[in-house]
Amino acid sequence: MIRLAILGSTGSVGQQALDVVRALPDDFKVVALAAGGNAGLLHAQAREFSPAALFARPGHDADALRAETSAEWQPLEAMATREDVDLVLVATSGLAALPSSIAALRAGKPVAIANKETLVVGGPAVRDALDAGRSRGAELRPVDSEHSAIWQCLWGEAPESVERLTLTASGGAFRDYEPSELEAVTAAQALAHPTWRMGPKITIDSATLFNKGLEAIEARWLFDIPLDRVEILQHRESVVHSMVTFRDGSVKAQLGEPDMRLPIQVALTYPHRGAVKPAPALDLAQRGSLTFGTVDTERFPALGIALEAGRREDTSAAAISGADESAVAHFLAGRIRFTEIALLLAQALDAHEPRRTGDLEVLLAAEAWGRQFVDSRVAAGVR
Repeated sequence: MIRLAILGSTGSVGQQALDVVRALPDDFKVVALAAGGNAGLLHAQAREFSPAALFARPGHDADALRAETSAEWQPLEAMATREDVDLVLVATSGLAALPSSIAALRAGKPVAIANKETLVVGGPAVRDALDAGRSRGAELRPVDSEHSAIWQCLWGEAPESVERLTLTASGGAFRDYEPSELEAVTAAQALAHPTWRMGPKITIDSATLFNKGLEAIEARWLFDIPLDRVEILQHRESVVHSMVTFRDGSVKAQLGEPDMRLPIQVALTYPHRGAVKPAPALDLAQRGSLTFGTVDTERFPALGIALEAGRREDTSAAAISGADESAVAHFLAGRIRFTEIALLLAQALDAHEPRRTGDLEVLLAAEAWGRQFVDSRVAAGVR
């Protein structure tokens, strides 16, 4: 039985991970659950799974839960390094679990990661922690559907045989819009993703395609491959989740219906396949056809900015990650136009003074600088 710590159990990925646990009750024991502000849902999860450790952000509901439960109340880092935890699932948003992920890897824990910022901001520090803990069992298991697909295609393959990784992109809510039409789009329109149901931040990043730039950076750190060997291919149906091209010209692809429960289950049960189907099985005859195409970089300038930041392999990726967090928040609040997100990202990348380092504090400071830069630009009026 695999003993789990789930950081971010009340978010979308965390809740779907618990669906996987419910479907495979003989395979998993939930040892620790951590949430942000949704202490009410955490309380319900605690009643169902009886974890030994809990955490929620301080507040009235969290204080009430802490008073009622017999579980140990632990911060994330202590939770992720418990001796009775076999696997840590990082499903938080933002940077809340970055130090915990690093601590778990250094302690020799496998970490299943569904959090972009952990690798985009802290990639060098995470790789250092992985190297330090690898001899004791540390490993990174991707949970995002695109990275899970690449990971599955690489099982049993020699690293030197890999020529190229291909991430697929649905194109988001505005894939059929002309660039001139994007000036007036609203937050409600941007939040209407054509195939996936996700949180607001990642849905907006899908509409700008910034998320694909972040995923390429993640792939660089997850699979230890240069960013210039990672490409983006538009695929509207989100059925082919990613592909790997090998040096002999062979191509492997992983296919499935767009449902996060399958990649979550793959990460939790590795190196075995789960005994149940967590999502509807793919019926290609019913699908009929699948389409592919190049990405329109004029429509999606944020993608190019993210890729350029990643190619530099310094604090630039951390800085624009922070800049995007702030820019998306301002767009959702109605303070800036959709097209100004990419404008602010470009300005942040130009203004940032990068450092090439694996020091976590420096990387986090660069991310904070990106947020502050965009906040100041919005306050002054975006130009």
